[in-house]
Amino acid sequence: MLYRENGQFKTSYAADQQIFPIRQDRVMIALLLIFAAVIVPLTASEYLFRAILIPFLILSLAALGLNILVGYCGQISLGTGAFMAVGAYAAYNFMVRIQGMPLVPALLLGGLCATIVGVLFGIPSLRIKGLYLAVATLAAQFFTDWAFLRINWFTNNSASGSVSVAGLNAFGWTINTPVEKYLFCLGFLIVFGLIAKNLVRSHIGREWMAIRDMDVAAAVIGIRPVYAKLTAFAISSFIVGVAGALWGFVHLGSWEPAAFNIDRSFQLLFMVIIGGLGSIMGSFFGAAFIVILPIALDILGVQVGFDTALASHLTFMVFGALIVFFLIVEPHGLARLWSIGKEKLRLWPFPH
Repeated sequence: MLYRENGQFKTSYAADQQIFPIRQDRVMIALLLIFAAVIVPLTASEYLFRAILIPFLILSLAALGLNILVGYCGQISLGTGAFMAVGAYAAYNFMVRIQGMPLVPALLLGGLCATIVGVLFGIPSLRIKGLYLAVATLAAQFFTDWAFLRINWFTNNSASGSVSVAGLNAFGWTINTPVEKYLFCLGFLIVFGLIAKNLVRSHIGREWMAIRDMDVAAAVIGIRPVYAKLTAFAISSFIVGVAGALWGFVHLGSWEPAAFNIDRSFQLLFMVIIGGLGSIMGSFFGAAFIVILPIALDILGVQVGFDTALASHLTFMVFGALIVFFLIVEPHGLARLWSIGKEKLRLWPFPH
């Protein structure tokens, strides 16, 4: 009886269109934000920040951007790692080549460069779809891997091929400790999560979903496929590019092109599929599943007494089996299971 909306009347259009129309949802989100911003920084260990929390926040942001393209607009992409790499290397070059370049504008400009590349590789979506589009976006992955490995200008003529950043500072705030890095990434995730949620509820979000469901019918009713598809590629690539810059600057500190290889693209695609296509919440569920589960399985294998090699192989086997299990049980992802649970709570204890 705790999760009911009886008596919660909406007396204005603003109240009817709010992001969380049920009071219990608003309270839960407020408590979750307080927990993430206050309790976690005070209680979590350094290992938890470096191994789980910071990667979770950044990969959630990248999955959020990919979900806009794949989940809401229905355009398959296998080049997400490439757009992350573009964002990271572009932000690095802005920091290195412009004296006194602030950190946050550099990260956003890195996302803007990823937007340009994403739109260029999104142009084939105007003519092709499905697996053919996936192959076209896969070309972006191979192209960026080659470019950042062979063209020394991108790495500022680094002899080793890797780049590094240090002394992060934003608005007079020095970002050195894991707690500061966590809070910095959390701020980005909250802002972009709010922007993405409002975008998918707006007219452009409805255009994306119309293109996803049936592009011919969408064109008949006046939706411009060129505009809808390219805006989806642009916004998705921008968010993914910012996530890539955060991954390089905040999480890694020093990286090479292998940090954004094709494995990263598949990892993000699995996050979106497992978490739930076309769901903002699903991006967070998928990122949590992909980041936390392998570490938990590794720890469990060590505690049981398996040697390191056997534990690592069992981790991959169990991880793959769980992915298949979840996709069979609920093809629409973990977000759908969450929605079903909420609906049952709204009806409980009545049988209908």
